[in-house]
Amino acid sequence: MGKHVAGLILVSLMGWVSIAVAQQALAPVEARVPFAPTAFMGSDGLTHLAYELDITNIYGDTGPLKPQSLKVYGDDASVPLVSFSAVDLADMTRPAPAEHAPVSIDSGKRAVMYVWITLPKGGLVPRTLRHRIEFVAAKNKTELLDGARVTVNTVTPLAIGPPLRGGWWMAHEGPGNAHSHHWGSLVAVNGMVTIPQRYAFDLVGVDHRGHAMRTGIKDITKSRYADWIGYGVDVIAVADGVVSDARDGEEEHLPLSPQQEPESLTAHGLFGNYVVLEIAPGVFAGYAHLQRGSLKVHVGDHVRRGQLLGHLGQSGSSSAPHLHFQLANAATFEGSEGLPFVFDHFDFLGPETEAQLFGQGEPWAPLPVEHRQAQLPLNDVVIGFP
Repeated sequence: MGKHVAGLILVSLMGWVSIAVAQQALAPVEARVPFAPTAFMGSDGLTHLAYELDITNIYGDTGPLKPQSLKVYGDDASVPLVSFSAVDLADMTRPAPAEHAPVSIDSGKRAVMYVWITLPKGGLVPRTLRHRIEFVAAKNKTELLDGARVTVNTVTPLAIGPPLRGGWWMAHEGPGNAHSHHWGSLVAVNGMVTIPQRYAFDLVGVDHRGHAMRTGIKDITKSRYADWIGYGVDVIAVADGVVSDARDGEEEHLPLSPQQEPESLTAHGLFGNYVVLEIAPGVFAGYAHLQRGSLKVHVGDHVRRGQLLGHLGQSGSSSAPHLHFQLANAATFEGSEGLPFVFDHFDFLGPETEAQLFGQGEPWAPLPVEHRQAQLPLNDVVIGFP
């Protein structure tokens, strides 16, 4: 073999080796977004995308994979919309790692990353999202996921009216809180895993101090229904619709009493006395924990926006009087996916903590009332329905 030919082969081989070294190994994972996100306007005045990214470490002998970062890109952009560090991922991934420990996905296991993206003000909503995750594998080897594309849902969130007649309400455990028992609760049934409560919140009545109970309650563990600000308030239809499901006659629990495990992850097992309205094709409004004997409607009834459905109570899986409200894409709780929505108008009075709800810590003070339109209240803010 001539020297020139041998030199060319050697150069070619060296180039191949350098390319191979430069390329990162692709991570042996399945990554998918099970339910495409829809952009919505939050009560912070910004546009958000909220969704879950499921990561499965497929093979039994891979060993644990430790994600070091997640970057999400819009369309074909080279600059990410958002970047999450290993510390961020530890806070937004379930099952949650031990305190101060990084996320680690064992062989054959799956982790769910709850992704919350706030888009730049005035920016366009991307058509697609792409995900890039760097993992540390066995022997400190770096492996890469680059893909898991998802098309953003272009449907405009439904604008609805208030679910309650008047008053001030804390939107507790609401959108944006991946630790909440709403967004953070996967429901597995009959081969499907869904999140019916992705955008749900619990509306807790508050007074001008931000307290959930009236003045003069010395022992909150012995409170009565009448001690709670919101108890008995009118629950009303958020839009014209048809009653697709309803139940009355279930016992109400004493406030702040121990709760039994629900008999099933269904409306019957969780909601107590409830109403479900179909308010648009494939869009269902769910009202839970209503007062026993208060329902004014039956399955098949046609209702008008603002019509009385029942009264706020404490039935079902509920530790205190409040209204659980959600929109989903099916009449049943199990097998449904939570949908974003906006209230066509409400008053915004600022954030509040759960401790302040019970008069603990720094006293709560409302912000000057702001009249909001076409927004979804985010987690732990106080709103009013004029």
